[in-house]
Amino acid sequence: MGFVLSKGMEQNFQKQQEFMLLNARLQLERQLAMQNQMRERQMAMQLAWSREFLKYFGSFFGLATLGLTVGAVKKRKPALLAPVIPLSFILVYQMDAAYGTMLQRMRAEAESIMVSECERLDVPHGMPTFESIEKSRRAKAHLTTLTEK
Repeated sequence: MGFVLSKGMEQNFQKQQEFMLLNARLQLERQLAMQNQMRERQMAMQLAWSREFLKYFGSFFGLATLGLTVGAVKKRKPALLAPVIPLSFILVYQMDAAYGTMLQRMRAEAESIMVSECERLDVPHGMPTFESIEKSRRAKAHLTTLTEK
């Protein structure tokens, strides 16, 4: 009778383990999906910011170039056009960030770094472990209790 009971309990235990594994997998998939959605939203906000900044900077660049050109012609000093050169580099950079292929180039470079220079991506002191986090938490809790006394 004990054998029959233990066999049923073992089957029940295995079913529960499979359920827990399936549940953990589902939870991980949901977390990954949520993190990806958050990443996409953050990237969309950065892109929207770049486009909005470009509108304002483009207006500034146009007015500054017009004013500097008029001043250079009236005063007959071509040196007044000198600020247009660095401002145009900034404008082109912002246009590339907002509407160009900068993101694709950055992604390709990041993938290349991850493949060929992965040692540069190591976290100082390695990845945190449960033990290291608990050790730090206990130390802080111990310091808190000492300062309260």
